[in-house]
Amino acid sequence: MKPKGLLIAVVLLAVLGGLTWWSNKKQAAAGKAPADASTKLLSIPADQFQEIKIKKLTGEVIRLRNANGKWQIVEPKALPADQDTLGSLVSTLSSLNADKVVEDKAADLKPYGLDNPTLDVSVLKKDGKTGELLIGDDTPTGSGTYAKLPGDGKVVTIATFTKSSIDKSPDDLRDKRLIAFDSDKLTRVELQAKGQTMEFGKNGQNEWQILKPRPMRADGGQVDTLIGKLKDAKMDLSTIDAEAAKKFTAAAKVATATVTDASGTQTLEVRRDKDKNVFAKGSAAEGQYKVASDIADALDKGVDDFRNKKLFDFGFSDPSKVELKTAIYTKIGDKWMSGAKTMDNGTVQTLIDKLRDLAATKFVEKGGGTEFFTATVTSNTGKRLEKVAISRQGNQYFAQRENEPSIYELDTKVVDELTKAAADVKVAAPEPAKKK
Repeated sequence: MKPKGLLIAVVLLAVLGGLTWWSNKKQAAAGKAPADASTKLLSIPADQFQEIKIKKLTGEVIRLRNANGKWQIVEPKALPADQDTLGSLVSTLSSLNADKVVEDKAADLKPYGLDNPTLDVSVLKKDGKTGELLIGDDTPTGSGTYAKLPGDGKVVTIATFTKSSIDKSPDDLRDKRLIAFDSDKLTRVELQAKGQTMEFGKNGQNEWQILKPRPMRADGGQVDTLIGKLKDAKMDLSTIDAEAAKKFTAAAKVATATVTDASGTQTLEVRRDKDKNVFAKGSAAEGQYKVASDIADALDKGVDDFRNKKLFDFGFSDPSKVELKTAIYTKIGDKWMSGAKTMDNGTVQTLIDKLRDLAATKFVEKGGGTEFFTATVTSNTGKRLEKVAISRQGNQYFAQRENEPSIYELDTKVVDELTKAAADVKVAAPEPAKKK
């Protein structure tokens, strides 16, 4: 064959091969065409779900029932359900579309794992009608999962994460909280720990206060942290129930917490064993369970851990008046005044910052010494007046709020910085003369 003829033959062969490849690819794509908007698998309004039934290839059946807006596990065992997890499941099933159509009329379902589905999911609606979905094997690439509707020969794929969000165990679906309450509606929190009984309640300003062992100012952040940990007390189901119960009984008691909200009172008892494993039992669930170790750390505290160590409560609200033994500073508009004198705002602000940050290193039963420094702060446009007196005894400083018995011991350096800030307050520099 001549070289020219050989070249033509090679070109024709390449074109023929390209056409064959393109044709095969088109046929394959036709077999896995993207699903159009009409390939709807399930469309059920979330408020119409009455019951969800999940039957697995293993024979396990999970049945969930919506009772007046609250989901419950009814099979294989009656248990409270995690409402957030059930809400996510309902969201997945309420509007479910196919990703791709694999076959319009599949004669053999075995290659897709749909002859004996991995999951058979049915939804009973409030009108008595049922929606059902069969889920089979994952695709070879693992990017999707085969699925179909009962009585329909069309095989489609859905996202693997959709299957994962449906394929849950009873432990995945159950409410794992050991104590259930509404944080926004708490009226009382009681803690028994370190041989003390502490009770916390809200005052008229909606601030946490210590009621027992005696009325004291509370550190609201510490009380909120305690409440957060109580809310996070959830069962660790990696330990078998019977084993957890046995270890709970043998462990040493750390604390008991009781909370009261609009629905009533609930209790949580926490124990810790010699290996630092923590176990608990609560009003919201039967039995004893292993829990996170930080639950015990949060509850294993005494009353001083919850006391407010700050001497002033004005926080980040702007004081309107600061009165010392030697001077009175009043805010008028955006200026600080001492009588008729306009004071330097920066130095007054430094003094206010030092007063705001004034805090005890610890609480003591007895102070003493002679009066060394006093400050009265008016804030919230005159609604709150706080007076603090500091006394000195040798190298120690003690502080006390007016009309309160608590005695705060102060760090020497902090007192030195406060007195320096008071001494550094100065008159504002004269304003530059206006140009004529």
